Amino acid sequence: MRISTLILTLSLPLHAEKPAPAENATPKESTEAAYPALERFVKVLEITKARHPDMDKLSYDRLINRALDGMLGSLDPHSSFIYPEMREMMGDTGELNNEIPSLGLSLGKNSECVYLSAVDTTGPAAMAELKPGMKLLQINNQDTSKIPLKNALELLVGDAGKTTRLLLQDPSKHAKTEITLTHRYVEERSLILAKLLEKNPQIGYLRLAQFGSNCAREIEAALDELEDKGMKSLILDLRENGGGDLHETVKILGLFVAPETAVVSVRERDKPEEFLKTPERQRRNRPYPIVVLIDRHSASASELTAGCLKDLKRATIIGELSYGKGSVQNIIPMGNSTALRLTVATYHTPSGETPHYKGITPDTVIHFTDTDRENFLKAARLSFLSPKEKEAFDKWTDPAIAEAIKALK
Repeated sequence: MRISTLILTLSLPLHAEKPAPAENATPKESTEAAYPALERFVKVLEITKARHPDMDKLSYDRLINRALDGMLGSLDPHSSFIYPEMREMMGDTGELNNEIPSLGLSLGKNSECVYLSAVDTTGPAAMAELKPGMKLLQINNQDTSKIPLKNALELLVGDAGKTTRLLLQDPSKHAKTEITLTHRYVEERSLILAKLLEKNPQIGYLRLAQFGSNCAREIEAALDELEDKGMKSLILDLRENGGGDLHETVKILGLFVAPETAVVSVRERDKPEEFLKTPERQRRNRPYPIVVLIDRHSASASELTAGCLKDLKRATIIGELSYGKGSVQNIIPMGNSTALRLTVATYHTPSGETPHYKGITPDTVIHFTDTDRENFLKAARLSFLSPKEKEAFDKWTDPAIAEAIKALK
């Protein structure tokens, strides 16, 4: 279960009364208000269908699906309408596998075209200033308009270092853009570095790339080993970590805070607040100082981890304001082979705050340069660097780790 797209409503023990509504909360709208709005929608629909000259675009299915798409897209960046062309890829699992991680983008398909449904802020597509909603007209000179979404995704797959040529069009403009993207290396491990700092051997360093399955067990084993070697304090690096498994996140927090501590809560409309607590038992007590490193790409589970440890005064947070993703999405199957991806709840740290749209503010702010970001990514794959790249990397000092060392001394 990924924190970014929960398919089923979380089934968790309840430990709190339903929160009182905010004083300035918008009052509920009466159902009678829906009738004139629906009449207006139907009137616009019929006028459009009767008078617009592009007959091939005026089927009821197309017009209504596009209207639903616009409605959901206006709510938040994570809600969307799933067209029949996309729904068929979900199968029985409810998961929509439409991502190309090596290019940092996701594809969608409607009755007209293949388009970019999401762009990873850290990937090649974002670096090339591609935006969600752009039409993808060609992949390596092959027209995408008549092929299934699955085939378009297959055309985009490539090994690190390979290039893919795209022809795109911004829907708000007539001009077309041709661009070549180079596939990046995608780290599949969760825990990619675990070590004692060479010049400060009492400080441990863990770099977590994602909150994957079983990563809590990986981290616990790594901590055991570092502690046995004399670690007295820890740097937990969550930069460029976009999140992952929520339950693994809670287990990881359980390594550093007391058992049965409420670390994350879920707030959904018209339901009691649901609290996630750390495990009942803790095999080792780990009271040593902790610094958590975050950046603008630390999202979701990373933000909950940093926010929780900050709220409980268990860690110092260093880096940039984080991304700001603290919401729960359900995928809800609908008729006519469609579905909704709908935001239904928000996540909150122990203080009651949510990182949603706000991010986590560090205790110490660092402004990372482009060189800092490039070298940070290289640090996880030093063996792949050329001698020249390695020489340049060795001259670089990571400003976040340098600041963390100061905080831990």
